[in-house]
Amino acid sequence: MKPMKRVAIVGGGIGGLTAALMLNRHGVDVTLYEQKNKVGGRLAFEQEGAYRIDQGPTIVLLPEMLLSLLEEAGVSRSRITLLPCEPMYDIHYANGRKLTKYRERDAMAEELAKVFPGEEGGFIRFMERMEKLYPAGQESFLERSFPRRRDFFTPDNLRLMWRLRAYQSLRTAAAGYFSTSEVRDAFSLQSLYIGGAPHQTPGIYTMLPYAEHAFGVWMLKGGYASLPLVLEEELRRRGGTIETGRRIDQLVVENGVCRGVVAEGERQAYDAVLYNGEFTGMEELLVEGMEGKPASRKRTFKPSSGCVLVYLGVRRRWSERRTHQFFLPESFMDHMHEVFEHGRIPGQPSYYVFNPAALDEEAAPPGESVLYMLIPVPPGLHGLSWADAAEPLVERVLEDAERRGFPGLRGAIAWRRIRTPEDAAADGLYGGGSFGIAPVLRQSGVYRPQPRPYNIRGLYAAGASIHPGGGVPIVMQGAGMASEQMLKEMGIEWISK
Repeated sequence: MKPMKRVAIVGGGIGGLTAALMLNRHGVDVTLYEQKNKVGGRLAFEQEGAYRIDQGPTIVLLPEMLLSLLEEAGVSRSRITLLPCEPMYDIHYANGRKLTKYRERDAMAEELAKVFPGEEGGFIRFMERMEKLYPAGQESFLERSFPRRRDFFTPDNLRLMWRLRAYQSLRTAAAGYFSTSEVRDAFSLQSLYIGGAPHQTPGIYTMLPYAEHAFGVWMLKGGYASLPLVLEEELRRRGGTIETGRRIDQLVVENGVCRGVVAEGERQAYDAVLYNGEFTGMEELLVEGMEGKPASRKRTFKPSSGCVLVYLGVRRRWSERRTHQFFLPESFMDHMHEVFEHGRIPGQPSYYVFNPAALDEEAAPPGESVLYMLIPVPPGLHGLSWADAAEPLVERVLEDAERRGFPGLRGAIAWRRIRTPEDAAADGLYGGGSFGIAPVLRQSGVYRPQPRPYNIRGLYAAGASIHPGGGVPIVMQGAGMASEQMLKEMGIEWISK
């Protein structure tokens, strides 16, 4: 009988937890190390007294992928409750117009015909075209890794990238279907879900606005941050080891093979290691010039956008407002250029509001609300302190939200907390960006760090900065790919659900 393989997971974010459960299900002895005192990574709660709200992601896309990956990890999909958002969300324009996004195709076309007459035809063309391309895009770019460049640049992939308009930006690709700037905004702002600018994110990400209508927009009852708690409980129940408050100092590599880790000065031997965190943090744990990771090949990356996040406990409820809402200024693209090209805080920002009590009455105390506001900003500011910059920005947004959608908001606030890119950087997020490395062309697909990122046997990675990229189900998908490759290279057969 072969001895049980031992694997270390460095980092307890959603990618690390998913990989740990998948490996555990295949009979691997897993130890997960998390330097904080709790697991979850970006999936965490902000709370004060009776008020609790997600700190990070709130919008659930690709629900079937998420649930299927849970099953791959041996977790019943019944352990979580997904609530459909229908309509999906509202987009509020500065001129007073409001576009409601519906999942159902005919309802969305009817809404466009009412608010932006003539644009409904472009929407139908978009959906019909993407309906043919999306399955191939998911299979080719979201469900495969690319150990070698030639694995990516195949004739079939090149043809698919051309048809998905990878040579254009998402914003330009949207212009191929819609003539009105406001509707182009509505079908390209989804790049912000993964920290990218609509005019810099490749057109292949048209899969995002398509996925909203094909699979819906959802909310996880109890908050997205409850998901890692379920996974932690399951891993402990199945005998996996979780060591919180434990820092990893070094990844041990000898003769091109990862042999384990150094945890707070103590060496621990493992058959393989999976790193779950910012990719740049992984590089720091490898000795410079180490075999398989030459110093001359160390890369620099462009970080994703930063966020100013505002968490509120409010002594009133707006049940008539959607769970997810976007408020756009007079020029949404001016905001994007200010953030992504000039590194400045916009005078007229766009922002997103999460209002969970509109869908789940138990999300806040009776008659009250918890609100989450996200304002895209540069990951860092040169010569300015966030201590000085955040407060005026937040006050402008609160005033604007009160005027355009939440009457009486400021006078009803009972609790408020703000997070800035400075807080994100202190938490170890690369460059103060909130979504890993940016989803620009030269950091996507084969150009993104892969699940086996170096020529080092036994060393793997998962996370928002690793292929296939950001977003909770996508990070879980990447963790699955890394786990499957690890098991294959250890001689263990992958068992599908």
